[in-house]
Amino acid sequence: MALTRRRRASLQRAGLYAVMIIAGAMALLLADWASIARVFFNPQIMADMMPEAITVGVRNTIFYTVGAFTFGFVFAVILALMRLSPVGPYRWIATGYIEFFRSIPALITILVVAFGIPIALGARVPGGILGTGSVGLGIVAAAYMAETLRAGIEAVPLGQAEAARSLGMSSGKAMMFIVLPQAFRIIIPPLTNELVLLIKDTSLLFVIGTTPLTKELTKFARDFMALTANATPLTVAAILYLIITLPLTFLVRRLERSAGKGRRSATDRENRQESKKAEAAT
Repeated sequence: MALTRRRRASLQRAGLYAVMIIAGAMALLLADWASIARVFFNPQIMADMMPEAITVGVRNTIFYTVGAFTFGFVFAVILALMRLSPVGPYRWIATGYIEFFRSIPALITILVVAFGIPIALGARVPGGILGTGSVGLGIVAAAYMAETLRAGIEAVPLGQAEAARSLGMSSGKAMMFIVLPQAFRIIIPPLTNELVLLIKDTSLLFVIGTTPLTKELTKFARDFMALTANATPLTVAAILYLIITLPLTFLVRRLERSAGKGRRSATDRENRQESKKAEAAT
């Protein structure tokens, strides 16, 4: 007797559950949990890492992230406006910058800012390691945020700018006071996601060299692991990264849901208005 489609789907799901249960049982039975606990969850090492893991590692990670995001966001606004400019050379420069820095590893950009520019020009980024790390990450983040901003600006209905122009606003004022505020509301979720990525990308800054007081979280954990010959510091770093990033991840999801509801509401209003116009016309 041939199986129905629903029956086949039920059997496939049951098979997948069975594979998962068997794999989990094998992991529980075969793993050396005592060794895992000793290497990855040593309570004494966890205690020894505190409070420096927070006062140094987490603090510097947040400082680097805020500095890079601030620099990158300001630069991204300029790039997005250049990308949408009616002047051809502005568009070409912005497009070239965005495509270039989105195509090369962030690590190369950080190395160039930290070592290439001082060698070539004899000048360093102000602010020491904090300034160098923030600018290196911000240069790359600006390329990604610029495209996000451009998409947000283009998502604002053209009627908004046209209405502002009809009230006597110049193109610049209409962009600054009408279009950009609405674009920012649209792009808050992807910008928050970019912030989460920046938090994790601060782990690349170990290549520029750090002092005991400027270590970010990953560098702090690596140095502690070298001292203890144990992987527990990596576990602590992972937990602290989760504590920082998970609230932001949940915030992104909430903002995306809110933005989706707002767009659906706006679409419903527009549809109702079109229906009323059609009824009035008939």
